[in-house]
Amino acid sequence: MYYAKYHVCWCTKYRRRILNPGVAGYVRKILVKIVQSMAGVGIEELGIDDKERDHVHLVIVIPPKYGASDVVAKLKGESASLLRKKFPWLEKVYWKENLVWSPGFFLSTVGVNEKVIKQYVRWQGKQDSGQAQLKLRL
Repeated sequence: MYYAKYHVCWCTKYRRRILNPGVAGYVRKILVKIVQSMAGVGIEELGIDDKERDHVHLVIVIPPKYGASDVVAKLKGESASLLRKKFPWLEKVYWKENLVWSPGFFLSTVGVNEKVIKQYVRWQGKQDSGQAQLKLRL
């Protein structure tokens, strides 16, 4: 059993505003397809800033058998390749460089808050031997 949920964000290379409505729609579609190739990985939320048009946000579940950074690398790499094929005009935007995304990304875990976890840890070993359990309010 696991609860491994992450908030991930990455930007376009040079913060270019390439994620117009057509490109953004395609990005949404291909990210979902790429995730479907990884058992247990699932996108819960996917957002693309309509104003800035230069970054992607995900809330994604990644099972422990995958490294979170490996999943992000796969999402960015495969989506960049598919974007370059679908939108040839990106070659002019990026001077024939074979890229779309900036090399870095933001990654943070999502889950129960620190107070709930500390309370849970404090209760370990203090429970009676019955079936008493601390209720986590998720």
